[in-house]
Amino acid sequence: MMPLTMARAGETATIRKISGKDEVRQHLAELGFVVDSNVTVVSEIGGNLIVQVKDSRIALDKTMANRIMI
Repeated sequence: MMPLTMARAGETATIRKISGKDEVRQHLAELGFVVDSNVTVVSEIGGNLIVQVKDSRIALDKTMANRIMI
C-alpha cells in the first residue's frame, strides 16, 4: 500500500484504505473516494493532484491525497 501521491499521471489504481478523521473520510466518500473503487491520476503538480473518480475530475491537495492509500 502507498499514498495516492505516489501514483504517476495516467495510472489507474484501486483505493485500499482512507485514513483521517471521520469528517474527512465522510467528505472524501461523498466525492466518490470509497474503498475498492478505481481512481485515475490525470495530472500532478507539486504533489497536488487532479484525479478522475467515477465520472468526475477532482483536484486534491497533497495532504488529502496522502490520506488515500492505493
